[in-house]
Amino acid sequence: MQYRTLGRTGMKVSPYCLGAMMFGAMANPDHDEAIRIIHKALDAGINFIDTADFYSRGESEEIVGKALKGRRDHVVLTTKAHLPMGEDPNQQGNSRRWITRALEDSLRRLGTDHVDLYLIHRPAPDTDIEETLSVLTDLMRAGKVRAIGTSTFPASDIVEAQWVAERRGLARFRAEQPPYSILNRGIEREVLPVCERYGMGAMVWSPLAMGMLTGRYRKGQAMPDSLRARRFPKQMADERRLDAVEQLMGVAAEAGLSLTHLAMAFAIAHRGVTAAILGPRTPAQFDDLLAGAEVSLSDEILDRIDAIVPPGTDLGALTAMYDPPAIQKADLRRRPAAERAAA
Repeated sequence: MQYRTLGRTGMKVSPYCLGAMMFGAMANPDHDEAIRIIHKALDAGINFIDTADFYSRGESEEIVGKALKGRRDHVVLTTKAHLPMGEDPNQQGNSRRWITRALEDSLRRLGTDHVDLYLIHRPAPDTDIEETLSVLTDLMRAGKVRAIGTSTFPASDIVEAQWVAERRGLARFRAEQPPYSILNRGIEREVLPVCERYGMGAMVWSPLAMGMLTGRYRKGQAMPDSLRARRFPKQMADERRLDAVEQLMGVAAEAGLSLTHLAMAFAIAHRGVTAAILGPRTPAQFDDLLAGAEVSLSDEILDRIDAIVPPGTDLGALTAMYDPPAIQKADLRRRPAAERAAA
């Protein structure tokens, strides 16, 4: 396994990051099986693990904590906070009140006294970014966090946070976790260049486009009975995405690769990407992903992919992405009815 520097943190991480979202009641409730996957990843040289408090309401963190007993010092451990962890409206968000509590809860579940990278899971427009950076700075000074970052932040929010940190003398975000795959390349326009400009590492999620780049979802064939197909039927049946998948299947076949290995190799080939997050639910899925670790795509293959899905292009929006208030609320993008005419 090769290692890359996570932005300018000095921390060395594997290009494959093991994501633990599927461990727990959300997908795979078998703790022993999940722990075996984690141990196999560590044995293969993967030293980067990503989880979040929200994943199975803390159960994912508990599983990771059990798996890392005796091996914690050799892992760059990431977790996240922001998404709701209860019915109380203050059990979520990016406030000092909640982040302080959320981190303590995560440390307890993970069985550790610190996390190497603590991410803010989504933006919170109702919270001043200085408030968030201030508490994160205090947590770093207390030794509970080594570095901080964001997940699925727009480029403009990343720039604002960097500016506030500089002006206020606060800790800077050192990593971003955006969605990225052959089918969703929108971050190539602004997010990845901004990350490079500010020395931020990028650990991308959903490099298999929610499973569409596994080859299971094919044009003209019955939809598999999968967790994602049940949750996101319209997206998994998107004709533009299915058309692209058919063309990519041909590219992969001519290169002697599976579509999965083509997709993973594409994700880590971008110069702005530090690591791609693997999200296996079963040992078989993990074994298949790991088998492609040595795949390297030539310029010719990358050019062919560019011809199918042009750089900076999104074929349909991923679910779980961040929509700013002006997208969510019509009254923020529409003038009052009496003011909409030109005369």
